[in-house]
Amino acid sequence: MKHIFFVEDDLSLIHGLSFAIRKQGYELTIARTSVEAQGLWTKGNYDLVILDVTLPDGSGFDLCQKIRTSSKVPIMFLTAADEETDMIMGLDIGGDDYITKPFKLAVFLSRVNALLRRSNNFMQEEAEPELQSNDIRIQLLSQKVTKNGIPLDLTASEYKLLCLFMENPNVVLSPEQILSKLWDCDEKYVDNNSLTVYIRRLRTKVEDNPADPQKIVTIRRMGYKWNTSN
Repeated sequence: MKHIFFVEDDLSLIHGLSFAIRKQGYELTIARTSVEAQGLWTKGNYDLVILDVTLPDGSGFDLCQKIRTSSKVPIMFLTAADEETDMIMGLDIGGDDYITKPFKLAVFLSRVNALLRRSNNFMQEEAEPELQSNDIRIQLLSQKVTKNGIPLDLTASEYKLLCLFMENPNVVLSPEQILSKLWDCDEKYVDNNSLTVYIRRLRTKVEDNPADPQKIVTIRRMGYKWNTSN
């Protein structure tokens, strides 16, 4: 099911459009302020964003720019201002469509459906394989790692170790299994002491409390596992 993120502060418009959008078979998440929208954006995975230009605590333009730093999701602007300069600005900063209030519901839904079709075609062509577990996300082609949407700075060995764990969720991996995957540039095995250091350093970056790890769990006398049940 396609998931639409709707950022709008007008309750009457929210009620009318949300009913129509859900009737089309789409899932909908609603935010009424810029602050609420920023929080929900990092927690969700959306196929289309609909932004009101004027919000009580900020601008839809500013939200668009923030979203564009991490996503190519289609964005539609809603505005009461029929100004060419506003329309140009919205499209120039990354918007895909712009509709002026008041508008006909049929026209609005037609544009929503068109953007979602475009999004589906783009995702089929451009989607990057990724691993996602707990609050950690790895984009495998670009080798970007984020925690709650915030980039993590990992070394090459830490990245390989994290990928190994996330590719084997809830599976106990022995030190020997882990070491066999961690070759250095001279094709020598990383030793046990180095592995302990790598795991300790990785925990400082991915765990909420490295002193009490909940993701990379030590299984006594057996090894380590990536825990997804926390």
